[in-house]
Amino acid sequence: MRRIIASLSAVFMLAAVSAVAQDKMKDPPKSGHEGMAKAGGAQSDAAVIAKATSAAPPDIGRNAGVMGTGADGKMKELRAGSNGWMCMLDLAGDSMCLDKEWQAWGDAWMNKAEPPKPKTVGVSYMLKGDKGASNTDPYATKRTADNQWVVSGPHIMILPTDVSQLDAYPTDWTKGGPWVMWKGTPYAHIMVPTTSMAKSGSKASAEKKAAEKK
Repeated sequence: MRRIIASLSAVFMLAAVSAVAQDKMKDPPKSGHEGMAKAGGAQSDAAVIAKATSAAPPDIGRNAGVMGTGADGKMKELRAGSNGWMCMLDLAGDSMCLDKEWQAWGDAWMNKAEPPKPKTVGVSYMLKGDKGASNTDPYATKRTADNQWVVSGPHIMILPTDVSQLDAYPTDWTKGGPWVMWKGTPYAHIMVPTTSMAKSGSKASAEKKAAEKK
């Protein structure tokens, strides 16, 4: 996989994100977890808006701004928001809704830059789940024998205000409850599943499959 503060209005925030996207996202990293552009393809704006906002609770999604990709491949505002949240589709077509802290994180991730330290706890919703990502490599695009690929169901993502807060949680998503993704990288964050995680995507399962191929 947000991210992307607090003193900006929703309209200004969306305009800034759009400008950054147009200038810097000509060749964004292709990750199934939190890629931030070129999703939606030939879908209508209305379809993209509906799918993107479905990532968040209705009370957030209905008033969130929505970004999408225009025919020229550049990001554009599909709908202005009034609550400071921004919803969009990632490269895999997964929907997400980001608060202001996650929007700043997402901009840094796309540009492989150091994310700014969150001023407050950041929250991002992916209530439709995702198609998978490595739990060790923020820029992996597919499963390998050792990159701990995990497909997440509906979940919330949390950005802590201090990296030490991550130490309270495991990196093993099969334990049940919150877990840390991309620990040891600048993009580490807490994943909070809202349903049970599939055991088939576990580290042990991946290692067993790798061993069977040898």
